[in-house]
Amino acid sequence: MSGQMWRAVAVYRFVTLCYAAVVIFGNDSHYAHPAGGILALAAMAGWTVFTIIAYARPRGPQPWLIVIDVAVATGLIISTRWIDTARHIAHGAPTIPLIWAAAAMLAAAVRGGPWAGMAAALPLWVGDLIERQSLPTQSTVDGLVLLLVAGGVGGYVVRLSLRAEAATDTAARKEAAIAERERIARGIHDSVLQVLALVSSRGKALGGEAAELGALAAAQEAALRSLVTGDSTEPDTETGLMDVRGLIEPLADAVITVSCPATAVMLPPPAARALSVATMAAIDNVRKHAGDGARGWVLVEDDGAAIRVSVRDDGAGFESGRLAAAAAGGRLGISHSIIGRLREAGGSAAVTSRPGQGTEVDLRVPYPG
Repeated sequence: MSGQMWRAVAVYRFVTLCYAAVVIFGNDSHYAHPAGGILALAAMAGWTVFTIIAYARPRGPQPWLIVIDVAVATGLIISTRWIDTARHIAHGAPTIPLIWAAAAMLAAAVRGGPWAGMAAALPLWVGDLIERQSLPTQSTVDGLVLLLVAGGVGGYVVRLSLRAEAATDTAARKEAAIAERERIARGIHDSVLQVLALVSSRGKALGGEAAELGALAAAQEAALRSLVTGDSTEPDTETGLMDVRGLIEPLADAVITVSCPATAVMLPPPAARALSVATMAAIDNVRKHAGDGARGWVLVEDDGAAIRVSVRDDGAGFESGRLAAAAAGGRLGISHSIIGRLREAGGSAAVTSRPGQGTEVDLRVPYPG
């Protein structure tokens, strides 16, 4: 973006140089010293070529070069009193460099921001007063205000553009990093994590030394899942919201399949964590009660008004009145860890099951407000 700004300054300087040439040649016969006008134009042309080359460097010009630029523009403004007639100057004739001199102010604004642009406007205004040999009048004060506004606004626009470019670049880099991490995570999930989960479950089933190997595999599986999910379980620094996917995707293993949207699913951290814990409780029930060989599927959805997570299995299922009977008997597993937790977070949970047809737990947390 800074390179584009310097090219814009160069274009402005060249265009205004052409305009100054037309005016100087058109008024040549009216000048007290016509040759002086030609010399001033030659100096402007030479300085234009020099600055276009010098300002084209990737880092832009050094501050000392900007100071010289402003000094050259001011000197050319003052030179008007030795080139044009006193009568023309007294009647408000334009300075020899005309609006070409403002290029130095624009360069200062690009290099240093609003304050630098306004600081560069002051010497140009003082040069105009010296050239006219008069005290400040309403007209010259208006000119000063115009220069200050132009320098300040120009510098502000440059700074705003640079911040927007930096923000866009940061967002693009972050999005690319997340996409790459998700690509790697999918590959690891479909290969390494599945194998580790299988070794863990089979080792526990065999017992003995195999159980120890299974425990090591389970620990490595957990560490690898944490690695591939990166920092997605941390709240976003700008919005304060948390991506639910980073909490639920690591729950997948050889038995549980997790499907999440490709885009972020954001909730306030308390609601996101409550939804995650309720999902883990539902998955634990699949492992404990669905029966041998049963599989589970977790689906995360964003319906525009709420975040929904459904946990479904193809296990044994149970009678519809079993939950109520368990709660009445003091067994509050589902009632407390799932339904109650979601209710505290402002959401809701529903459990549907039939014998031989598996169980489905539907969790829903609405967006705040």
